[in-house]
Amino acid sequence: MDPEKMTLIMATDCGSTTTKSRLFIKKDNEYRFLIAGEAPTTVEAPYEDVTMGVFNAIREVEELTGLKILSNEGIKIRSSENEDGVDLYVTTSSAGGGLQMSVLGITKVISAESADRVALGAGAIVMEVLSQDDNIPPYQKIETIRSLRPDMILLAGGTDGGDAHQVTQLAEFIKTAEPKARFGADYSLPIVFAGNIDARKNIKKVLNNFALKIVPNIRPKVEIENPEPCRQAIHEFFMEHVMSHAPGYDKLMKWTEVPIMPTPMGEGLMFNLFAERQKKNVIGVGLGGATTNIYSIYDKKFVRTVSANLGMSYSICNVLRETGIANIVRWLPFDIGEEDLNNILSNKMIRPTTIPSTLRELLIEHAVCREALRLGFIHHKTYARRLKGITITRDIGNALNWGSELDTYIEMPKINIIGGTGGLLSHAPRRVQSMLMLIDGFQTEGVTKLIQDSVFMFPHLGVLSTVHPKAAYQIFVKDAIINLGTCIAVKGDVHKGEEMIKVELNMSDNDIVTECLSLGEIKRIQLAKNLEIKAKITPSKKCDIGMGPGKPLSTKVSGGEVGIIIDARGRPSWKTLNDDKERQKILIEWYNSLDLYPAKMMCEL
Repeated sequence: MDPEKMTLIMATDCGSTTTKSRLFIKKDNEYRFLIAGEAPTTVEAPYEDVTMGVFNAIREVEELTGLKILSNEGIKIRSSENEDGVDLYVTTSSAGGGLQMSVLGITKVISAESADRVALGAGAIVMEVLSQDDNIPPYQKIETIRSLRPDMILLAGGTDGGDAHQVTQLAEFIKTAEPKARFGADYSLPIVFAGNIDARKNIKKVLNNFALKIVPNIRPKVEIENPEPCRQAIHEFFMEHVMSHAPGYDKLMKWTEVPIMPTPMGEGLMFNLFAERQKKNVIGVGLGGATTNIYSIYDKKFVRTVSANLGMSYSICNVLRETGIANIVRWLPFDIGEEDLNNILSNKMIRPTTIPSTLRELLIEHAVCREALRLGFIHHKTYARRLKGITITRDIGNALNWGSELDTYIEMPKINIIGGTGGLLSHAPRRVQSMLMLIDGFQTEGVTKLIQDSVFMFPHLGVLSTVHPKAAYQIFVKDAIINLGTCIAVKGDVHKGEEMIKVELNMSDNDIVTECLSLGEIKRIQLAKNLEIKAKITPSKKCDIGMGPGKPLSTKVSGGEVGIIIDARGRPSWKTLNDDKERQKILIEWYNSLDLYPAKMMCEL
């Protein structure tokens, strides 16, 4: 059907715990979000049929709208506007753990890293990355490959025309291990080979008992990365081998003509489309119960990473273990013992659907969120960097920066937009809370616009964008995102109390509001979400807003549900939080100045 003639579109996401249906409608020549339905996912025992959850989620939409969408055969696709059903059905899925992959490459920092990055970009959770130079004995590699039971293996290594021996040896390890697929041993495990073209003959011979797909080399030359053919092959294998063997997916695949997409891939596609249309550098985060997915689109380069041990329910104790007690406590304006904190987070882990019942518990979850974002972003930046292995010609000017190619290419003052999705961010009692968590987690610098999702539908719109990008983008801008506002953050080496920044805002009534902030201060200024005003930002001589020390910036800033936050706490913002009593006093001042939590309740902590 012609996309322009579609008036009703149904999209679902089969999550690990909940299946979410979203109905979109074309009205007045514009696509909008209409209604949502949700139901428990049914991919596991005792149901073991994902379509039951899809049925239940869509049935809720039927009850709320009076529409007839379902039939005995599944979802009815209509041929005219007068019929029951919808014009298009699309879906994403992370049910049953999503797409799980193992990655092997010759060198850890070249082929294995590129293969890892491609797998993550395709929406996979990477279970293990093995390489020839990782100092793991061959017998341990074989045992690891045998024990993981992934959905798919990605094998890469060697430049085209180079030595084929080492990547063939990795294939021999796979053959010896005889790994089995996660969904059973009744079909061949899919393997994608994206390595040295001269090794293909050997790879075919060694891996002849597996479902092998050979694609162009990820790193045909050391200085070139070619990810797209491999990413496409992963997606095809995901449909052909993984989804077709997952409980009930054989039926679900017949309901839609659009390939089922991994949930993180759909989410990433939507962030990528948004960055492309806005022509901006964007960072997005999907903060889940078990994982933290971070996406960056920087100078048109897309990178996705998943931190599988950082989440806000199932993995909340892993955040504590990785960051440490002190880093969580530094965000709390009250005393708490290590045992009490451990107990609160452990209860959340074993009862993941519970929500905070007191302000103290809410503050603890928000503190953990900041650390999950911070750690996830540190992990992300190890992938968002220049290709390893390239010889760089240096002159005297850059000789002093030897080793800088190991650093991320992401510069925070050049990030224009940061967006967040996930239950904790979406359901924060006050929008300013989610905005400050994003600011603190990513440590924004310069002028940054912040957005978050309204009703979880970024993955739905991502898969929709593959067949109807116009509709996906219209719904995304009009209904999916909430404009929180703009953060103006300055950094610099000054003493506490010393002025850092002067901001002059030309408000809509032509009044100029001037704010001067010193180190350790933060302030919120109300500005409606539909307004964009001129701002002149002048940092002090030792401070920087992204233009260089002491250099001013004239720009436009957008309002939102929160407005404008001027952040002069320095970077990192916790560096002034030292002594416990002083720290608690400063935190309360910050939180009260932003109206972050009810002032009366803060006094009772």
